[in-house]
Amino acid sequence: MVKQRNEIKVEKTWDLTSIFETDADFEAELARVDAKIDAARDLTGRLAASSADLLFVTEALLELSRLVEKLFVYASMKNDQDTTVSLYQEYQAKVTSLEAKYSEVFAFYEPEFMALSSETLSSYVAENKDLVIYQHFFDKLLANKAHVLSNAEEALLAGASEIFGSGSETFEILDNADIVFPTVKNEAGEDVQLTHGNFVSLMESSNRDVREKAYKALYSVYAQYQHTYAKTLQTNVKAHNFVAKTRKYSSARAAALAHNHVPEAVYDTLVAAVNKHLPLLHRYMAIRADILGLSELKMSDVYAPLSVLDYKFTYPEAVEKAKETLAIFGDDYLKQVRRAFDERWIDVEENKGKRSGAYSGGSYDTNAFMLLNWHDTLDNLFTLVHEMGHSMHSTFTRTTQPYVYGDYSIFLAEIASTTNENILTETLLSEVTDDKTRFAVLNHYLDGFKGTVFRQTQFAEFEHAIHEADQHGTVLTSDYLNTLYAELNEKYYDLKATDNPEIQYEWARIPHFYYDYYVFQYATGFAAASALAKKIVHGTATDKANYLDYLRAGNSDYPLDVIKRAGVDMISEEYLNDAFAVFEARLDELESLVKKGAHK
Repeated sequence: MVKQRNEIKVEKTWDLTSIFETDADFEAELARVDAKIDAARDLTGRLAASSADLLFVTEALLELSRLVEKLFVYASMKNDQDTTVSLYQEYQAKVTSLEAKYSEVFAFYEPEFMALSSETLSSYVAENKDLVIYQHFFDKLLANKAHVLSNAEEALLAGASEIFGSGSETFEILDNADIVFPTVKNEAGEDVQLTHGNFVSLMESSNRDVREKAYKALYSVYAQYQHTYAKTLQTNVKAHNFVAKTRKYSSARAAALAHNHVPEAVYDTLVAAVNKHLPLLHRYMAIRADILGLSELKMSDVYAPLSVLDYKFTYPEAVEKAKETLAIFGDDYLKQVRRAFDERWIDVEENKGKRSGAYSGGSYDTNAFMLLNWHDTLDNLFTLVHEMGHSMHSTFTRTTQPYVYGDYSIFLAEIASTTNENILTETLLSEVTDDKTRFAVLNHYLDGFKGTVFRQTQFAEFEHAIHEADQHGTVLTSDYLNTLYAELNEKYYDLKATDNPEIQYEWARIPHFYYDYYVFQYATGFAAASALAKKIVHGTATDKANYLDYLRAGNSDYPLDVIKRAGVDMISEEYLNDAFAVFEARLDELESLVKKGAHK
């Protein structure tokens, strides 16, 4: 059975006392920040009066944002470590309300800023040198001028932000705290309670009966609650579409991508390139069936191990391999990696009520914490270096940039993490001395590419389709969502929907569908990371320096310009085609190893 939180060894938990030493300290700071936000109401109408006022109001906006973010990190991570604890549910709800209040109070900022003429703004920056640092911040605001509303309208939207997030919050509580999955048999024939965390391990079982039963057990629960999940997702989509329409965007996708100054063509180019290369995925599925000796592959088989080699890492072994692999970036990078392990930035093990999956989080004034649900698998080693990539990106950005630029675009977020994954693949392939181990590493890479480039683009197609459907008046019932998802899944995997009825419910368990056009960036990020990893492993010292500069850049420039200086043009399809070329070459090598019997 899954451990209770208090059964986890302290050294395997993250140290949130580095944010607030006690809950009482958090509560005191919450009250203090709440009062400061109330006091900020007096700033309305003042921004444009002088250069000094523009500076004062801008710095007040950023200071309070910084304080609220720190509170959010503590509350949300306390809640994530055990979502059944009502106190931390309450903390997260209070900070969410505080965020909405902050947004409401400062809703005047953008409308008042947009009312400044370009001449006035230029004169203010010229006469007050302390405003110069905010020039790029101002430029980004002006780029969205057509979508900023009046003071009253902005305040109304800001005040409703908590309501707009209700679909996502309901999904999170339902999926992490309330849903109970059945008990199933593991490979040893033991009864285990099915969880989000161990489902992946069960899907990687070499015993097809274990896979099928776990698969059907999980999706029987989602089938049971499909109508509730459809309602939470529909609520979320409607919120995205409503806000986009209110702000005069052509679609929710246009609004989401404009936030990061990414043209929609990047999204469409990804989908087109992936669809063009779907035969490679179909070929990989066929190889899977042959290796597994199956006349008919099922969706419950797509994660089954193809290698007989039990290539596993314990957590201590994974820590050492991560340090060894990431040393390629140099001493400064490795020093921060060591801090993450030594100073307990990582919450390692699964416990009852813990949020599923893995992530890197934190704010400008906290460590770049990581949440894991560790199992001794090769995949979890990759997850560790993936999340470490995020955390190092955050750390380098926050220690280089001022707060105003101390974060980075979501569009760039997945590049640093998947660059680490690609480098780990290169490292392992360079170390292996036998065909069986090489086969195992290639299998993992191909599965990772499948899951990150192909699968996330499938998600991206689904996400855009449901937003467009709602925009055009289609009701997102569970029947509609099931049918759409099943058709897309059949197109991608070339496995008949009628032979895989459970997969139609998969949309219900994917939290990223609540993240407002996030998922496509996993795919673009992986493809860009493929190019960057090649430069780091096989390139020059300048290539490494350019990459570290990308980590340090934060929001100091537009994301496409930041990554272009590191050596990748993401407007072009070329970086995607290059990534598919690597996939195909490694697929060819896997096939050659199969002929040699390396999988047996």
